[in-house]
Amino acid sequence: MTFRVMDKGFFFGWLNVFACLLILLKTDGFYVDITYVQSAVAKGAVCLDGSPPAYHWDKGFGAGIDNWLVHIEGGGWCNNVTTCLARKNTRLGSSKQMVKQIAFSGLFSNKPQFNPDFYNWNRIKVRYCDGASFTGDVEAVDPATNLHFRGARIWRAIIDDLLAKGMRTAKNVDAEIYLQAILSGCSAGGLTSILHCDDFHSLLPATTKVKCLADAGYFINTKDLTGTQHIQEIYSDVVKTHDSAKNLPVSCTSRVAPSLCFFPQYAAQTIRTPLFILNAAYDSWQIKNILAPGVADPHGLWHSCKLDIKNCVSDQIKTMQGFRLEFLSALQVLGSSPTRGMFINSCYAHCQSEMQETWLRDDSPVLNNKTIAKAIGDWYYDRSPFQKIDCPYPCDSSCHNRVFDPQERPEL
Repeated sequence: MTFRVMDKGFFFGWLNVFACLLILLKTDGFYVDITYVQSAVAKGAVCLDGSPPAYHWDKGFGAGIDNWLVHIEGGGWCNNVTTCLARKNTRLGSSKQMVKQIAFSGLFSNKPQFNPDFYNWNRIKVRYCDGASFTGDVEAVDPATNLHFRGARIWRAIIDDLLAKGMRTAKNVDAEIYLQAILSGCSAGGLTSILHCDDFHSLLPATTKVKCLADAGYFINTKDLTGTQHIQEIYSDVVKTHDSAKNLPVSCTSRVAPSLCFFPQYAAQTIRTPLFILNAAYDSWQIKNILAPGVADPHGLWHSCKLDIKNCVSDQIKTMQGFRLEFLSALQVLGSSPTRGMFINSCYAHCQSEMQETWLRDDSPVLNNKTIAKAIGDWYYDRSPFQKIDCPYPCDSSCHNRVFDPQERPEL
């Protein structure tokens, strides 16, 4: 057996990178411990493997001590027993596999210079371990798989736990100052924030000012490169496997098939609570998994393009421009009410609120000269409405376009 001696320059290069990351974390972020909701187990509100749900909570302080930001983690979905078993023993299916601490930055930051409107709120990141955007509820557990499809129970157990810890009350010293709350999420968590928006509002005191934010959660119902309804088939299987229909908005399921209500373009138009959509028009996850999934690209012609938009050839860019137009069309159902917020940039990105560099920094993405943090803050506090859609790629020089690892398997 032979051992390769690590190149000294390579070692010190990585050491410098690590030191820089630590410096960035020190200035832009901090670590927050995990909280397990042990009381949820007795209610059957458990992850895919039967372990208790969990969240990370950095407590509010000062003027924000009675305000609550509940943010749902993303992580795709599992649409059958096979795919759910594949994530059962990962952090997306078991709290036993979750790290004990995670870094908070962006909209989780506790520093006013990085998060001016929400830095002193109670900021909670709910971990995602059910595989169906917290909509499933199947009583039976197959002993052969031990899979628990209990996302809707997890949702309620976590909200109940937070209500008991102070989210239902506010000191309200000034009669005009009420409890304030936001339900937000990224990706599959962004979809959760849409599907559970009105429910979240209903569980809080009537005087609470409640709004919802969906970051990269506006997944559209469109065909892939071959003309197949790939994502519609997956969503249909998710709803069936997790028995989600009964936990989707009734205002939607009373009009269309429950599986369609997993798509925001059908579910969001009847949501009564103010809602803000933060999304890239060329959402990198949707390009990789809805427009050009592996099953629609057997020869891998789109592989390089999906890893880096700069690698895309003219025909691929043309196809992506068509996807953008379909995305914008799917947004139109939301209407133009000032209670609806919208920040749709032309970046190749997915989730832009959790990272400091895209939330608020000197080089952050902007629309109408506003950063994402400023646009959402103005909308939440009713300082000014914000509904902006970017010009087509590659016009926006402020974008932070994602570049993926060539070894990554991006397909759903």
